[in-house]
Amino acid sequence: MSNKKTIGILTGGGDVPGLNPAIRATTLRAIREGYRVIGIKNGWKGIISIDPSKPLEQQEYCMELDETTVSRIGRTGGTFLHSSRTKADKVPLKDLPDHLKGKFKEDVNDLTPEALKNIAFLGLDYLIPIGGDDTLSYGFRLHKEGVKIIAIPKTMDGDVPGTEYCIGFSTCVTRTIELTHELRTCAGSHERFLVLEVFGRNAGFSALLPTVGGAADRCVIPEHPFDMEQLAALMVEDRNSNPSKYSVVLVSEGAKIKGGTEIFESHETDSFGHKKLGGIGEVVASQLKKLSPKFNNGKEINIINQKLGYLVRSGQPDALDSIVPTAYGNLALDLIAQGIHGQMVCIRNGKYDHVSIEAVKKDEKGESIKKVNVEKFYDTKRYRPIYHNLMGDPILIMTRDTNILM
Repeated sequence: MSNKKTIGILTGGGDVPGLNPAIRATTLRAIREGYRVIGIKNGWKGIISIDPSKPLEQQEYCMELDETTVSRIGRTGGTFLHSSRTKADKVPLKDLPDHLKGKFKEDVNDLTPEALKNIAFLGLDYLIPIGGDDTLSYGFRLHKEGVKIIAIPKTMDGDVPGTEYCIGFSTCVTRTIELTHELRTCAGSHERFLVLEVFGRNAGFSALLPTVGGAADRCVIPEHPFDMEQLAALMVEDRNSNPSKYSVVLVSEGAKIKGGTEIFESHETDSFGHKKLGGIGEVVASQLKKLSPKFNNGKEINIINQKLGYLVRSGQPDALDSIVPTAYGNLALDLIAQGIHGQMVCIRNGKYDHVSIEAVKKDEKGESIKKVNVEKFYDTKRYRPIYHNLMGDPILIMTRDTNILM
């Protein structure tokens, strides 16, 4: 192994635009300051799948990064290191790496000892995981095991605790606004309701912020169960006041009708215990069509129902998701240069900063503790954002986290 200090980088969870700029910035700065950089492929799946019996050049799940490797990736979407939703301390027997089969016997296994062995095998002095609260929660576990962790937050939902900004969120909001405006032509041409299901498992930022930006008349979010008849009445009101005779609602994938529960595509769970959400948009669309005659003089209103899904997380990053990841990567190297670890880079009070990685902790239900402040920002009768008393709030006005740990 080289005498240079070594930094490992990985990306976990869902892909977003902005991951590659973060990898690029981190790698270029590290190499120019004399570090060796190892890219770990497929997130936490990669860290447990490395086989220490093989030399680095024969490893499938890691590779040494250089300037040539990363120089062009900054303008592309996704993650060239690839990703997974693996939780390394909760690996099903069927998902064990080949070289570990027979060593572990339980239905679900904690492979943290293997992860630690592989980190030592690679000679990692620091590890930089880039991900959401699921990915970073395991980073916190490794921090407690003695690994020097510097975390970088990313998520489409904008709900990683401890930061006002997560990589991928701006592109998600931008794409949602753009795609909604594109679909308006169809809704207006046929005088229909436009129902768009968007990301947002536990937090409604990715529905609320596009609505602030003029994408929709109404939005429903996970933090507040909504009344279907009230929504139908509001949508008819909006449609009838619009010269083009249509109205738009954004529906967070985790939103719930009063008295109901979340809607799932299937009951299978990932390693973090999450079922795949999906289908609430279709339910809302069906109910709006059924209820519309009650508020529209007995006349039914047809629906355009569209799930935006991966369209808002694909393609190249927007300006903010090109700039912030570059800053985050350099912030991570600033901390490493100072010998600091156990931290997550962040934006706090509108400024670049860092907080304890413990900030990514979840609530007693295993959910993110960062959610929309409904009382301040969401009109629960009108299903719209509230814009009052914004003085002093972040530029992305509803994303402040009051649970930050220093």
